[in-house]
Amino acid sequence: MSIFVVGGDRLGNINQNLSEMGFDNIIHTSGRKKKHYTLELPEKADCVLVFTDYICHNTCKKIKKAAKSKGVPIFFCRRSWSHIKKHFCDKCFQNCCKN
Repeated sequence: MSIFVVGGDRLGNINQNLSEMGFDNIIHTSGRKKKHYTLELPEKADCVLVFTDYICHNTCKKIKKAAKSKGVPIFFCRRSWSHIKKHFCDKCFQNCCKN
């Protein structure tokens, strides 16, 4: 599976944790610079993860609209693994959250 991560300058251990959940392709952009306002959703993204505490509002709106129009699930959460895991387990990745 492929995930598009928007927000956060660095992912730290989040890359490894997402890989353990089954995401083999992790595409990341910080979403904080003006050039990111025109950011496009990658075609191969199976879902989108947006870090709400590290992103420009205009970029967030654009990504949300693009994901909705393509029918791609989008998750909004803080840049904290416990928060990310809770959102994924609650929504649609229950089989990945048994650990």
